[in-house]
Amino acid sequence: MNEIVRLALEEDIGSGDVTTESCVPADRQARGRFLARESLVVAGLELLTQFYEPLWDGASAPPYIAVHKHNGDACNDGDVIAEVNGPARLLLTRERVALNFLQRLSGVATLARQFADAVAGTNCKVLDTRKTTPGLRDLEKAAAAAGGVTNHRKGLYDAILIKNNHIAAAGGVRTAIGQARAASKLEIEIEVRTRAELREALDCGATHLLLDNLTPGDAADWIREIDGRAKVELSGGITLATVRAYAETGADYVSSGAITHSARAMDISFRLELL
Repeated sequence: MNEIVRLALEEDIGSGDVTTESCVPADRQARGRFLARESLVVAGLELLTQFYEPLWDGASAPPYIAVHKHNGDACNDGDVIAEVNGPARLLLTRERVALNFLQRLSGVATLARQFADAVAGTNCKVLDTRKTTPGLRDLEKAAAAAGGVTNHRKGLYDAILIKNNHIAAAGGVRTAIGQARAASKLEIEIEVRTRAELREALDCGATHLLLDNLTPGDAADWIREIDGRAKVELSGGITLATVRAYAETGADYVSSGAITHSARAMDISFRLELL
């Protein structure tokens, strides 16, 4: 079981679901359906078996789970995403946590799809960022990928991204690049904030540049100067309303933290009926 799922269930259930245990007979069987209540892109379906089967409480029959969609599928209002048959107590006790994950992750996937659609027809890819909910990064990045954007680095360990504070701490662009190359064979990306830093980075042979907080017009001007000598990522307050303009500057990538930090939970319901 995913550790974050286990912790979420423990947080919600605690010493027991006093409402369900007090009014629902232990031998009662039911079917629960997860229903889309608006148009959305679904994600997090891989977690459904973890909500039920590993925690089956030994009732007359183990839960049966049928998943009718795949991560990344578009759903319309009223679509049945999945259903689970089993002890009514089990279904009720785990309803809220299951919905919390599906709603949150489907929100990320839905917003990611909107970003990906917004840049369709350009040569620019949309990247997610590390601006994720603590403890949920793997799940949220999987949801972003299901929505059609490209995962950026997962953490501080799998790629070198030299940002403005690193440059300040290292003592300059040239020093930062040189020390990073000497210390690691990982890919290096460096943020440049001025034209002087841009030229210094290119003189050092930088092959991946991050341009932050530029207007689309300024970004296009900088990219013309770069002239294909390095890959370019644009970042800094890029929203669904502006991402197309940034993608049309000639950038290779645009990144947006909004995909994970500002995605709203989608409307998914759980409807239970007795068997």
